[in-house]
Amino acid sequence: MIGKRFFAHAAFASLALIFTAAGSSNAQTYPSKPLRIIVPIAPGGSTDIVGRMLAPRLSEQMGVPAIVDNRAGAGAVIGSEAVAKSPPDGYTMLAIAVEFTINPSLRKLPFDAIRDFTCVTQLTTGQYFLSTHPTIPVRDAKAFIALARSRPGEVAYASSGPGSANHLAGVLFQQMTNTKLVHVPYKSAGLAGVAVMSGEVAFMFSNVASVIVQVRQGKVRAIATTGPKRTPVAPEVPTLNESAVPGFIVTGFHLLLVPSATPSDIVTKLNAETLKALESAQVKERLSTLGLEGAGGSSAECAKHIQTDIARWEPVVKAGGAKAD
Repeated sequence: MIGKRFFAHAAFASLALIFTAAGSSNAQTYPSKPLRIIVPIAPGGSTDIVGRMLAPRLSEQMGVPAIVDNRAGAGAVIGSEAVAKSPPDGYTMLAIAVEFTINPSLRKLPFDAIRDFTCVTQLTTGQYFLSTHPTIPVRDAKAFIALARSRPGEVAYASSGPGSANHLAGVLFQQMTNTKLVHVPYKSAGLAGVAVMSGEVAFMFSNVASVIVQVRQGKVRAIATTGPKRTPVAPEVPTLNESAVPGFIVTGFHLLLVPSATPSDIVTKLNAETLKALESAQVKERLSTLGLEGAGGSSAECAKHIQTDIARWEPVVKAGGAKAD
């Protein structure tokens, strides 16, 4: 009996050593081939820019090529699904923005946003301008809200499509200001921005990175921002939270994700290398010009952020009646 127990314990210990060695081997040999960062939108958007900033830094630090692979379509679902179903070996990553936490409330997904991914880290944080056409006769948020209340159902705002962050920011704004606005969706943020500049619509919640140049040129007027603090690229513009709508905070972000079964030691390594990249002077300077800030943090902190943001957007999507195209 003692002999059987001895051999059983010995066998268990041998297995434990094998698995420990395998885990250690993952960390020692990774990476040994090119890394791929899938960006689920077309080239040129902020997520694409962030992915292309990160790739060369990871390549330099980790000693292997790192490429960006654009897989646009279906509201970022096509690229996200490709990562969810890729081998969980740390060689395929997903760089994605706030649509990741909106999509679970907006459409039926071929993956589970929480169960099928592990977050490496939050890459950035950003915010939006409440931007108006220059002929709109208001220069601050309180006056804008008063104007909207005096013209219920007449003041129109643009978005990059139903269920987009700038659409849902408008829904939340109506809820918190007791206003009735007209939502006008466009096929892209670029087209929506053109509509504001031309005066086709009155305003838009514009991504700071996408409209800061137009603000500086006077083509649109930024009367407030949506973050918890003023944006460094336009510190003269007050937040809605401080100036007119206490508690109104809508922030954007970018995340770096891998398939959920990716070994923890590889996730830890990717986290460390990504945080190092975000601390580089070149990346910080480039993000600053886009109105973005590096975020960082642990994988666990990022996972909590995802869960909180999914829960936050669900009632807003429902209230706005948003449906995926």
